[in-house]
Amino acid sequence: MKTAANLMVSIPTLRYDDYVTKARSVLRDDVFRELYVVDEKDRLVGYLDISDVLRVMDTKSNVTIKGFVREAARVAPDTPLAEVGRAIMNARTNSAAVVDEDGVFLGGVLFSELFPVLISRRDIPGRVKDAMSREPVTCAPEEPIHRIYNLIVASGFIAFPVVQKREPIGIISRRDLLRAGNVRISVKNQADTTVDRVMTTPVITVTPDDPVATAARLMVDHDISILPVVDEKKKIVGVIDRHDVSSCLTP
Repeated sequence: MKTAANLMVSIPTLRYDDYVTKARSVLRDDVFRELYVVDEKDRLVGYLDISDVLRVMDTKSNVTIKGFVREAARVAPDTPLAEVGRAIMNARTNSAAVVDEDGVFLGGVLFSELFPVLISRRDIPGRVKDAMSREPVTCAPEEPIHRIYNLIVASGFIAFPVVQKREPIGIISRRDLLRAGNVRISVKNQADTTVDRVMTTPVITVTPDDPVATAARLMVDHDISILPVVDEKKKIVGVIDRHDVSSCLTP
């Protein structure tokens, strides 16, 4: 039986007195949506989320991460992968910290790496319409970045569909915002930089009647975390993400 140790990867760590600007730099350059915070003995304290570092706009800010640390999902190295998945689902995070018996941080299991394993092991019953989130929050391509930035920070959502005449034409994510070098200036000054200059295209969609298993396979094949759900007229009616799919997994 595979355990957390089999999927554990090295994840950068931070200390309470590190600056938010350091966290932002690491999150922008690496694949991680979350970073872990440890004490002077490398014991796990908590984690820092991308949405939190987006709240600090000044690129030269001396704000430390201490006030942004959240409680982390934590597992032992010998925790079965199904239990690791449950820990991530319960915490609504994108990773789980692996710690030893003394609470020392050893590494992390990324949900993006765990997800393909979980869906390959179990049947995924149901249709997309039974798992999707309806009435999704969307944005338009011509909207200013500062509005979407504030929306992502306030909601904590990973990404939003970009919609034109109710048809999804792209996705804008927290990582898109971090990677776009001019975003912070645009947000701070409420400039006119628009969503279409930052969004990811093309957009991959599913329909309400597609099997959830199909949505899961698309997420794995294209390494994406969210899919817009469209009707027969290609109009958006919902979204489905990895957490929605994982909630459908049968024991």
